[in-house]
Amino acid sequence: MNRFAELLDRLVLTPSRNGKLTLLTDYFRATEDPDRGLALAAITGDLSIAAVKPAMLRMLISERMDPVLFGYSYDYVGDLAETVSLVWPDPPRALEDNHTPTLADVVSALQTASRSDGPSIVANLLDRADISARYAILKLVTGGLRIGVSARLAKQAVADLGPVDVTEIEELWHGLKPPYGELFAWLEGKAERPEKTAKALFRPVMLSNPVGDGDLEKLDPANYAAEWKWDGIRVQAVCEGGMRRLYSRTGDDVSPAFPDLAASMDFEGVLDGELLVGDPQRETGTFSDLQQRLNRKAVSAKIQARYPVFVRCYDLLQEGEEDLRSLPFAERRMRLESFVAQLDLARFDLSPLVPFADWQALEDMRRNPPHPVIEGVMLKACNSPYLAGRPKGPWFKWKRDPFTVDAVLMYAQRGHGKRSSFYSDYTFGVWSGPEGAGELVPVGKAYFGFTDEELRQIDKFVRDNTVERFGPVRSVRADRSHGLVLEVAFEGLNRSTRHKSGVAMRFPRISRLRWDKPPHEADRIETLQALLD
Repeated sequence: MNRFAELLDRLVLTPSRNGKLTLLTDYFRATEDPDRGLALAAITGDLSIAAVKPAMLRMLISERMDPVLFGYSYDYVGDLAETVSLVWPDPPRALEDNHTPTLADVVSALQTASRSDGPSIVANLLDRADISARYAILKLVTGGLRIGVSARLAKQAVADLGPVDVTEIEELWHGLKPPYGELFAWLEGKAERPEKTAKALFRPVMLSNPVGDGDLEKLDPANYAAEWKWDGIRVQAVCEGGMRRLYSRTGDDVSPAFPDLAASMDFEGVLDGELLVGDPQRETGTFSDLQQRLNRKAVSAKIQARYPVFVRCYDLLQEGEEDLRSLPFAERRMRLESFVAQLDLARFDLSPLVPFADWQALEDMRRNPPHPVIEGVMLKACNSPYLAGRPKGPWFKWKRDPFTVDAVLMYAQRGHGKRSSFYSDYTFGVWSGPEGAGELVPVGKAYFGFTDEELRQIDKFVRDNTVERFGPVRSVRADRSHGLVLEVAFEGLNRSTRHKSGVAMRFPRISRLRWDKPPHEADRIETLQALLD
């Protein structure tokens, strides 16, 4: 357990990707089974500990520490696991017990715990561990490691043991189970490559690069095909040997949330596309409509009927048993057109190509798309194979320019982790009511888009202009004569009954600090309402 705790500590303090990769690879090489496999599962989010919840930790610490003092400590530290690990008392028996549990011991104890004996098991584990090991145990319990390591980076570290290509790991992944003994044995040359015994496995997706300055000047429009970029979520529909699965772009199986779509997946192959709400023959719903279907454990018949989903197909990766990924895009596209024509047209349709003569013509269409759910265009080299990851050159995304609004900072809250000592989460508002005598109404919250230096400037402004506190939140002076104006960029707006303003922003971020602009010149709610209309 101490080795896993040390790994987490070092990963948190290592900023570079290559540094994290080296730490992970060294850990997997030096650590024995099953600990290394369990660590891999924890990092990739595939380790399930169902009976122990964060609320239990709060209950346990409230029995050992004044709740108000803990609240202040948590507010300052910004991370629940770190706070509890630091303030947890060291009972005398912990000093006498020299046995530190292994990661396998901890995981076994937590996974076999029931809801009734969970608190005593967690408390016993914490009593037997030092601060670093407590932190690691609590990270396992809360399920969010927050160490700056993605699942793909962890798989890349595993692949480097071979060495093999990370795409091989990703294609095998859904057929493997923790602690991945057969995977490590293969990578170390002690066993054969694990067989693909499971059906309908995930294929690593191909991603695009944003169009940058000067990129288009180097490209010949005749060599590229264009498609609309729809505002949904990227999915992969896989049917193989009677097994049907719908994956997100990160390889998560989201089939249970969309049983109506899964029931219509009557084919043998692998489709890449965009999950949208509506009827492809008549109307495409907004992302707000799609959100009614996302992250649900159970979907009622009423919700399915009100928000039906379909896949707008971009690519065909496999047809029957034939893998098409090595074929050029133009050939895959022809195969896709024939394939989609045989599917349920209420659940699958073909993403149309956008004919264009030159980049200027395409830019004009990008700025004025034919449908409000379109967020830009995709460019795909006609000769490009389907390559996992984000290769530079074959595919580009050219999104429409974001909307911007000038809003006034109203509330600020401390961040988490490295930002726990800064007020880095900002709620902002625009003016509502009679001209010259209205009030600010909140329209969004953002916590990125600014530089480290700008963060320090805003943090100082918040501390110098706090007028009221609500727990960890500070209310900042914001009136017509005094306040900080923020230029906020966002991708779109939705109507919202949950917010006083009646609107909700999509992906808001701070694009500029308007120290030069007086608060009374910030935008009004009518500006946002006009965008909705």
